[in-house]
Amino acid sequence: MHIPKRYGESRIETCPFCGRQAINKNPQGVPVCNDHKDKNLPEFKCVCGSYLLMQEGKFGIYFNCMKCGNMNFKKALEINPNILHAEKTKEKIERPEIAKRQAARTETIRSDDSRYFR
Repeated sequence: MHIPKRYGESRIETCPFCGRQAINKNPQGVPVCNDHKDKNLPEFKCVCGSYLLMQEGKFGIYFNCMKCGNMNFKKALEINPNILHAEKTKEKIERPEIAKRQAARTETIRSDDSRYFR
């Protein structure tokens, strides 16, 4: 039995810089949030060492390697985690109230936990 898609449930794109919902596109054509609409993605490298060419298709952004072939946007981000890591650390510095809340969390160790006997 075929269940039709409802309006708005087909695809929700996220910003590659911060992970929020993407509502705009930057000059490269990548869906991004409103805060990052002027930022461009840096060059991505493939596992084989060559640069990936960014292309846009029917299903969104994907990358093409001359040696390995096509790969989706999510896989290219997994291969190059350090490229956007610098951007995320800048946002943590800019938002100190979030860092304070995360530092204020306490960790509870129960007696059946292996860390209890250390």
